[in-house]
Amino acid sequence: MGEPRHGPDDSVTADVPPEARRPAVRPRVELAMSPELPAKLFPPPVARRLRAVADVDLAAPLTEFTSADARARLGRARVLLTGWGSPVIDERTLSHAPRLGAVVHAAGTVKGHVTPAIFARGVRVSSAAAANALPVAEYTLAMVLLANKAVPALARAYRERRDRIDLIGEYPDVGNYAKTVGVVGASRVGRRVLELLAPFDLEVLVSDPYLGADEAAALGARPVGLDELFARSDVVSLHAPAVEATRGMVDAARLAAMRTGATLINTARGSLVDQDALLAELRGGRISAVLDVTEPEIMAPDSELWRLPNVVLTPHVAGALGTELVRLGAHAVDETLRFLAGEPLRHEVRPEQLASIA
Repeated sequence: MGEPRHGPDDSVTADVPPEARRPAVRPRVELAMSPELPAKLFPPPVARRLRAVADVDLAAPLTEFTSADARARLGRARVLLTGWGSPVIDERTLSHAPRLGAVVHAAGTVKGHVTPAIFARGVRVSSAAAANALPVAEYTLAMVLLANKAVPALARAYRERRDRIDLIGEYPDVGNYAKTVGVVGASRVGRRVLELLAPFDLEVLVSDPYLGADEAAALGARPVGLDELFARSDVVSLHAPAVEATRGMVDAARLAAMRTGATLINTARGSLVDQDALLAELRGGRISAVLDVTEPEIMAPDSELWRLPNVVLTPHVAGALGTELVRLGAHAVDETLRFLAGEPLRHEVRPEQLASIA
């Protein structure tokens, strides 16, 4: 039996032909990420596919670009394979990397380390945001279904009472039949959430200024304005990018417009929500929240959000974790092999997209 295939794409997951494995001069791929990541991103089957076409040291990723050793390694690099913890790639870094043709990111957003200088030099950029969107969407689906079923509230009540609960009498409106779910942002994650919601007996609304009615219908949703979405939804899930135009878009008025008993889910960025307005609304207990992200990312130990019974807090776990990291690594290797083979990148990030992507 052959090795198992990894990754969301299948165009380059097949074994590389023997004649393509040993070119006269093998390209060099350098890693730039936290030291613990390569083993999790590139298990043996994925690593073998990369080593078949390039020279790469998976045991010693670059964590800085200023030392003599780092500069020497940058000088040989044809591809820089980055991940969480990558240093910023600026003009000074690029001056030491004359052969660099592509920066391939084995994670989601590239905004933390990719600078305009990269595009000015003609270096290609790719991201595994599409692969990272999958676990975020799965987390969101789970939380939507649990919120409509009032599972967080019921779990707390059961633990406190340690006795039978009158589910029919006390919770007459729970359930996922004929509920309304509002998705804010038709991003990669937002679109995948819409796809995952399609099999359920839910009314699905979507709000995105760049999404047309026909495209929304194809995704199984009805496009509405943001105010209508907040007023009509039993669950509102945020999937818009963190840009200046979206800062504080979930304000006091929109929170106040939410139905009593509704739930706000945020797996995007904390900056989308007016944190003071959210806290004020949650204090009254009229709505609930599932927050995988906040602003600041880790709240002060005395924040009321830690204590409110109608709040579920998770430590930014929606994105790829554990075994899901292999998907990111395989995705990045797919893109690296495409670049080295002279093929188009499937997940290229262009400079004009930086202002509108997460």
